[in-house]
Amino acid sequence: IDAHDKLNGAVGVNFQILFWITIVELCCAKKVYEWNSLETAGDYGFGVQFLPKDEEGQKQMRLKELKNGRLAMVAFGGAITQAVITRHPFPWLF
Repeated sequence: IDAHDKLNGAVGVNFQILFWITIVELCCAKKVYEWNSLETAGDYGFGVQFLPKDEEGQKQMRLKELKNGRLAMVAFGGAITQAVITRHPFPWLF
């Protein structure tokens, strides 16, 4: 929580983070503007060799990955909420 507050107080750091995120997003903007593109948004080609070979297996694996990511976001949100409410930072031992 303190790190978050310090980051928000420093304008230069926030500007640099937003600048580099903007550069990365603009490099990938083709996926947003080309609706007929065969590319899948967010698919940068990492870990393709680990996907099943059949189409149905790939679809199931992508769905599992999506659900796993959503569960991780909920868990992280819960951990941060606990830290804010109890005022006990990481490692949340009490």
